[in-house]
Amino acid sequence: MARILDTIESPNDLRRLDRKQLPQVAQEIRDTIIDVVSRVGGHFGGNLGIVELTLALHYMYDTPRDQIVFDTGHQSYPHKLLTGRQTTFPTIRQHNGISGFCKREESAYDVFNAGHASTSISAALGIAIARDQKKENYRVVAVIGDGALSGGLALEGLNQAGHLKSKLMIVLNDNDMSISTNVGAISGYLNQIIKGQRYNQMKDLAKGVMDRVPLVGGKLHGLAHDMEQVLKNMVVPGTLFEELGFRYLGPYDGHDLPTLLDLFEKYRDYNGPVLIHVITKKGKGYAPAENKPIWSHGVNPFDIVSGEAKKSDKPQPPTYTAVFADALIELAKSDPKIIAVTAAMPEGTGLDKFKKALPDRMYDVGIAEEHAVTFCGGMATQGMKPVAAIYSTFLQRAFDQVFHDVAIMDLPVVFALDRGGIAGADGPTHHGIYDMAYLRIFPNMVCMAPKDENELRHMVKTAFETGHPTSLRYPRGNGIGVELDAELKSLPVGKGEVMREGDSGVTIFAIGNEVWPAVQAAEILARKDGINVTVINARFIKPLDDELIRKYCHKFARVITVEEGSLAGGFGSAIMERCEQLGLIDVQFHRIGIPDEYVHHGAQDVLRAQYDLHAEGIEHRVREFLDGRYLAEPIPRSLETVGDLSEAMTRLTADAPDEVYRDLPTSDAIDEVVYGVARSVTAK
Repeated sequence: MARILDTIESPNDLRRLDRKQLPQVAQEIRDTIIDVVSRVGGHFGGNLGIVELTLALHYMYDTPRDQIVFDTGHQSYPHKLLTGRQTTFPTIRQHNGISGFCKREESAYDVFNAGHASTSISAALGIAIARDQKKENYRVVAVIGDGALSGGLALEGLNQAGHLKSKLMIVLNDNDMSISTNVGAISGYLNQIIKGQRYNQMKDLAKGVMDRVPLVGGKLHGLAHDMEQVLKNMVVPGTLFEELGFRYLGPYDGHDLPTLLDLFEKYRDYNGPVLIHVITKKGKGYAPAENKPIWSHGVNPFDIVSGEAKKSDKPQPPTYTAVFADALIELAKSDPKIIAVTAAMPEGTGLDKFKKALPDRMYDVGIAEEHAVTFCGGMATQGMKPVAAIYSTFLQRAFDQVFHDVAIMDLPVVFALDRGGIAGADGPTHHGIYDMAYLRIFPNMVCMAPKDENELRHMVKTAFETGHPTSLRYPRGNGIGVELDAELKSLPVGKGEVMREGDSGVTIFAIGNEVWPAVQAAEILARKDGINVTVINARFIKPLDDELIRKYCHKFARVITVEEGSLAGGFGSAIMERCEQLGLIDVQFHRIGIPDEYVHHGAQDVLRAQYDLHAEGIEHRVREFLDGRYLAEPIPRSLETVGDLSEAMTRLTADAPDEVYRDLPTSDAIDEVVYGVARSVTAK
């Protein structure tokens, strides 16, 4: 039997179908998602749960003229299958394949890029207001999950949307989950609504009865208003959404296609803000996903029949996440002041393990990174030792809180930044590229990164001993398999270590998980070319080791920095800045890291190779640098002091013939020659 889904190249094709055909399309979408994700991995349970809702929206709305904004976007797989991406769907999240999130560059149907939660209401309201300003009349829908509703940005958007009264529909997709089980008062409020769902049925019935009373029906509506408020508070405590200015409808079964179609048809032109609350089941239609909703959020390849992950026969080292969690538990058992905090990511950060060991000292604040950081700051003022375990990319959401509520007061909060560096298939919104650059700018901040999982253990201990705000970043995935020391030990703050001593005047300063690839690159250079390079494990992005910098960044030294982070403002920039502050001149630098561009999605090893962040890439870049392919940086553009000019002229006369600077009529021309020759001499 031919699949109907194969005939759908756009929502226009979908809208030509009879409503009776839509359940079959829903099943075909589920089958496709299960098949592809079982082979390549990806976000899973939420996509299975939103199939009917996505079908109903595209069937009843004139997309892409009508605009649907998906929050976060990791539930956009059914949307992609209905909007012309069936043939490329097997490439989802793969290098050079389609994104696992909505992406404006990819399709006209992807209205707003997102990878972090809680954005859809504000974005959709902005689109609706732009529509109103331009005197246009298309419809705007924001789809948001109940977990994302705990984010401050979502509540800010609700507040403004209810105030402006612009025509906007919000669909609350309530599956009682974010990544983990939802927590907090908002989740509890939604559960109360579900329990009190008879309220809307009673209200509609009463309205219908009053409308049938001749002459006085309208008056009865007015008289009933006060009674309605009493009834609301009796049956549905809070009535938050209506108090915010929304027409609230629901909750409805989010898998009941006929009801959803009728609902959207009836209210798609409602003249004002309306919120439709639907209840869905994460993993709907696939029993292993329904039974394991936390597992099903994001999965690696798995066996369809059993739902079990496909595992390598080769034993794997523990993950950095697991090593961090074990070290934290070990420390916390002997220090009652240590408190662990996460933002809706207990499994992802390893704090689920911490909670099992010390249940009274772990707090999951939901999707609320800003609150998590200030919450930790408050605890730190009272002598506690909080650790905020948050993915590097998600801490960006709390930039001001790190600055204002922790760093200025020099509070000893530990930021454990999982997924530091290239995170993989989720793409630019999820890579932890920028934390070294955006955290080191704050006075009082200590920033460090371990070379391997063993050093991570010691850095967890050290982080609680600095007495300052301290970030500890480590990569996603398994460690490299080094032996773990039995005892935790403190590392001297701001001190690096020499991994390999060379004699060539060439030094690699590496940070974090780029240290061992740098050592391997140095071994290749020694073996192939006889170039004996020094390799330093910096350990700290801030403070830096001045002793090592003075020793190896001497005059005419050639220095390479390697980091799995942004070159703009990152670790390499920090080394160069420190050389300038220490008065170290004529040092030739070459930096290896992430250039001024966004890193797209793909496997970690593929992306690291793309940016030369593996042993072979580092070795290749060092050789090219030594061959003069890359210009040395930095050389001052102007020479302003007599001493600078005298030194440059001395070098010029020693290395260039007299005719190079004979008969030059102006000081500018002389300066140009001096600058050019100085650069040439330094490059040698």
